[in-house]
Formats: sequence, C-alpha cells, structure tokens
Amino acid sequence: MCGIVGLVQAYPIDLRQVASMADLLRHRGPDDEGFVVFPEQGPVCLAGDDTASFAGMEALQYRPVAHRNEWVSGGPPAFLAMGHRRLSIVDLSPLGHQPMSYLDRYWIVYNGEVFNYVELREELRQAGYHFQSNSDTEVLLAGYDKWGTGLLDRCNGMWSMAIYDRKTNSLFLARDRFGIKPLYYYVGTDGNSLAFASEIKAFSALPDWRREIAPQPVFDFLAWGIQDHGEQTMFRGVYHLPPGHYAVIPLGPNDRLVQPLAQKLTTTRWYDLATKRCEVPADFDQAAAEFRRLFLDAVRLRMRADVPLGSCLSGGLDSSSIVCSVRAKLQAIGATQPQKTFSSCSEFPNVDEREFIAEVTRNNNIDETHIFPTGEELFARLDELVWMQDEPFASSSVFAQWCLFRAVREHGVVVALDGQGADEQLAGYHGFLGARLAGLARNGRIGDFLGEFGAVRRLHGYGPMKFAEYLIANLMPSSIRSLGALRGITQMRRDWINVGALGAEDRDPFVTLGARALSVRDLSLAQMNGSNLQMLLHWEDRNSMAHSIEARVPFLDYRLVEYVLSLPDVFKLNDGITKRVLRRGMQGMVPAKILARTDKKGFLTAEEYWMKGAQAGQFAERVDETIALAGNIITPAMRDVLSRVSTGRAGFSYHVWRVICFGAWLKSFNIRI
Repeated sequence: MCGIVGLVQAYPIDLRQVASMADLLRHRGPDDEGFVVFPEQGPVCLAGDDTASFAGMEALQYRPVAHRNEWVSGGPPAFLAMGHRRLSIVDLSPLGHQPMSYLDRYWIVYNGEVFNYVELREELRQAGYHFQSNSDTEVLLAGYDKWGTGLLDRCNGMWSMAIYDRKTNSLFLARDRFGIKPLYYYVGTDGNSLAFASEIKAFSALPDWRREIAPQPVFDFLAWGIQDHGEQTMFRGVYHLPPGHYAVIPLGPNDRLVQPLAQKLTTTRWYDLATKRCEVPADFDQAAAEFRRLFLDAVRLRMRADVPLGSCLSGGLDSSSIVCSVRAKLQAIGATQPQKTFSSCSEFPNVDEREFIAEVTRNNNIDETHIFPTGEELFARLDELVWMQDEPFASSSVFAQWCLFRAVREHGVVVALDGQGADEQLAGYHGFLGARLAGLARNGRIGDFLGEFGAVRRLHGYGPMKFAEYLIANLMPSSIRSLGALRGITQMRRDWINVGALGAEDRDPFVTLGARALSVRDLSLAQMNGSNLQMLLHWEDRNSMAHSIEARVPFLDYRLVEYVLSLPDVFKLNDGITKRVLRRGMQGMVPAKILARTDKKGFLTAEEYWMKGAQAGQFAERVDETIALAGNIITPAMRDVLSRVSTGRAGFSYHVWRVICFGAWLKSFNIRI
C-alpha cells in the first residue's frame, strides 16, 4: 500500500511541486520514496530523504542516481514526473522500490496489492518473462506488456496505478473494480497540465489549485449524507477516476502534453458488475457451501504478506466471519502464534458489542485489543481528521475507525483485514427490507408480501409507519420529503441550508443512483456502484493510511461479489432474515450466537450521547463556527435543529454532525465560498 503522485504538462515541470505532493502523502508510505523524471536524454530516477539503500544494486535500472534536491537545482527540463511513497508489504527489499521500470519501456507508480500475483507471475514465466523481484509491482508491468489493458481482468486485488509507456508515449491510469484504492486528478485551468494523486490534499502543493466547493456534491453530502457517488469530488475541478475505469493520455515529443485537456478526462469502463452473471446452484445448501469456499479462498489470498497481520472485529457477522476464517487457516498450517484482533467499544451499552466480540475471541488463541473513543478526543482531533479524510464525513463513526487503526499500528500490525462490502452485496442493511417489500407489492405477490411483512414485524419490531416509509421510499421516492415533513423528521427539513446560495439542485441523489430499488439485486448494484460502498471505502482508506496500515477487504474479492449477486434474492433475504447465505455457509465456523444476530448496529460511536451530554457545548460552538464560515449556505436554523435533537424534542439526526464537519473542512483546507 502506498501513495502515488504525478504531473505532466505542456511546459517544463517544477520538480519541487511533485516532491511536495509526495511529502504530503508520507503517511501512506514511510518506508521508502522515489521519483522519476523524463528529460530528453531519457528517464532519471531520483531519491528523497526516506529512500532505501541500494548498496550492491548498482545495475538495477530503477535505482536512484541523485537526490531530488540536486535535480531541482540543475536538472534539464522535463515535462513528466512521477513520485511514490512506499509502505513495504510484499518483498521488503529495495527491489520493490518505485517508480519501477520494465524492459526499458514501462514505468509504474502503483498503490495497492494484487493478491493473485504469485499465480500471474508463474503464468508469465511460462510465457518467457523474467523477474528480478518478488513484488506484485513487477508482475503488473510484465502483465501490461503481455496483455495490455486486459491485465486488469486478470488481477484479483485493489489498486490505483499509473504506467508510462515510452514506446507509445502514453500515460495509462487505472483503478480497481470497486474503487478500494483512490485515484484523483486535477487538470489545470488552461488544460495544459494534469496532476494525479492518491489523496486530494496533494494538490495543495500546486500553485494554481483552486480551493473552491463543488455545489452539487456538497449539497448531496449535507442534505443526504452521501459522498463519492460520482466523479466530481466536493472540490471544484477535482475528480475521481471512477472504479472499474481507466484513462489513456497521449503525450507528444519529450513526453509532454500536446493538446489541452478537458477538466474531466475521457475514461473507459473496463468492469461492469451489472453484466456479470455466474451459474449458481439452485439448492440453498449447495449455494451456501460454494459461498464458504469462495470466501475462505478470498481470505487466504489476503493473508499473503511479509509483515504482521491482524483483523478488525466488531462482533457482527462480517468481521466475525473473517476472524474465524483466519483462525481456521492458521490452524490448518499449524501456526501457534495468537491472532491479533482490534475492536472499538463504548461505555454506553446501546452502542457496545463486547458481548458478541467475546463469543469470537473466547478460547480461540486470540490476542484482542479494545479501544474506547471519547467525545473529548473527537473534538480535539476533528480538524486533523478532516485533513486526513480530504473531505467532510457523515458521522463520527469515522473517528472511531481512525482510533482503531491507530491501535493497530501501535501494536506492530501493518496489514488489517476488515469487513467492508459485505452488507451491500448480502442485503445486510435494513433498507433492503424495504426494497424486498416494495418489489413484492409492485409485482402483486400479496401472499408473499404479507408473510414478509409479518416476519419483519416480529424480528425487527417495525410498526405500520416504518413500513409506510419503506414502501414510499422505494415505490414513490418523490413523496419522501412530504412524508418526512408531515412526521416532523429532522432529516427532511431544508430551512437550515440555503440551496440557492450554494448553487445546487435540491434533488434526491439516491433516485439517480438507482438506490430506490424494487429488488435486493438492484439495490445491491446501486450500493456497490455508488450510493454507499465508495463512501465507506474512502473512509477506510484514509483512516488506515493515516497510520500507515494496509486495510484489506476479503468480501470484495470479485469472484465472491459476482457469485453473490448472481444468487436469487431469497438466498440473501427472506422472512426478515438478512445475509442468509452467509449465515448458512459459516455454520460450524462462526459461533451460533453471532450467526443468530438480527440486529444491525453498524460501526457506531456514542455520538447521540455526546451531543446531549458532556460535549453539548462543543457541538453548539462548532455549529456556530460553521454558520460563520459558510457565508449564507448554512442558516441559523441549524441552531434550532441542534436544540431540538439535544433536548429530545426531535429524533437524532446526523445533519448536525455533517454541518460541523463541513465547517471543519472549510477551515482546514482554507476553502473559498
């Protein structure tokens, strides 16, 4: 796991800008750094203060030959430069250094892991390719030479990469299927420069970067709590390369831009989950057995590392399945060292899951660590958190995850397995109940609808009004606001945000994304492709990399995802029970008490308790600060929202936190309104 940066222009680059971009990402890769520039006479590799020693490797083609500061003071002009910060995970030797070259033609900076690199390397060896290192990076370069963009279909992992091909004079940018690893870009105002990086903050090293808000993404975040659902970020002019896409930028003589670029690059979609269908067993037990096989293999691949490994454990179905699978793999190879787990806990019972965590760790040779995030530290570190996240975030659960990864690093663990991606594909969220009920109603399956209605009511205690909300959200989404206003739901108020001053459209982004769905599969596709998963992956990436941790997500092995989405909806959700195929598939491995859970806590903090208790004053101060910073965008009515929630006159609302976090973002990045 690493940080990558790059800059290509129609005019000579200033390497100090590229070096500063990389310095801003040092937390992503403290173990090594490197740069490559492309003057007329050919590529030149440069070192930084953190570059590893290359003693005895003088013949290595990508060995740095000078310090970056020497180049700044006397190097010939170049129009393309790439930089890399390395977190060493596989092949810890200098042979894994980047930027890396291959066949004196390709140069790569790469962030991520390709977990099936061992199998790919053997396939390439049989085809006549040779390797100097044991890294997955070199496998990518050889694979790109052999298969071109077809390489991406063969990779099982997570990545963002930039490959420069000196023969075709083209820069290739690519991102993994689900957007596990980030890749941002910024085109200069004149179209004659392109910068790319693993994190948005790297662009603050560029003198022409405009720190301005993008109105629609900001509205979608403030009003609906959604982000990372489109190519445009909350910064005007900064875009994601979308998940499952690549871009090719043609360069001219001397590796320079020859044609001005549009602010938004033309990209090619190389992966479309909606088109992937597998043959699946018609029998539920057989389907569950195949799920177990695929899941265990996904965990096995993600245990490949040359550094210590641990797991995040909440006590829910997903993280418990990972921890129990790791335990089984360790037992199978006769490993005796304890497995390390890390859990976020709370002094407030309603948001504490130690009862379930203990079910997994008890008598299983597990070295467990519990952390207890506090409201006091949340506010003490808020500005730092927003800076690390690049954009405001929707709930204080992000802070709890940040604390968790801090503990992971403090205990000497460098790779952590986590459960992201399970809920979206396995119908884990209770919103899937609404999609299923709405689909049954729309299709006239009254008997099935009444049966599901009764089961959901018994298991989850939902009353008639909750069912009405679910049905309206999926059958008549345009009526959500009206129903919410009628019930006095805080989330549906708009008097605290001046949409006109913001310059955005007051719309429901979930409709555009297909998340007001009428089937479990359709809602899964919407959540996997934009309405939920990318936001969670953004938070996970920044929180883990803030502490130089590589987070791996076994549930997002593409083989498993494609299989699960090919299963009938009832294999995932029926009779009010979510994740049915996971529950059946993990029987005998995961404790029965965990498999029987029907509640859904998510990754929670005690935010509501803090808002009404010891941190009430800080919530109020931060709301006032945001109103002052945001001009006319946030109105004084937000004070009334906070007052009503904190005194119990209205139900809890995450809108207060979003507004507070929005203000912290404006301040941390010095953003102009």
